[in-house]
Amino acid sequence: MRKKAEYLFDNPRNVRWLLRGFYACCLVLFILEFLVHRHTERAWEQLPGFYPLYGFVGCVLLVLIAKWMRGLLMRPENYYETLDSADKQPDSGADHSPAEVEH
Repeated sequence: MRKKAEYLFDNPRNVRWLLRGFYACCLVLFILEFLVHRHTERAWEQLPGFYPLYGFVGCVLLVLIAKWMRGLLMRPENYYETLDSADKQPDSGADHSPAEVEH
């Protein structure tokens, strides 16, 4: 019997290590925000956590706008089928090969 292939994210231990790595990166970036001087043009850009908050709000807005656009632009499931069926004319039988016409 063949053993099922195990992928990277099938093992919960690997997922925990990956999440710990992401959390460590977030912690390092958060600490660096207080240590590195940023050359900003606006006063609100100097607020701690401004850029992560700005990115999060932008991402949420993109998702909400995409959901709205989906409802606006979405067509019915059989949209193209109804167009194709309207273009077709009933067959007169002249296009069939002799093998198809035989009974």
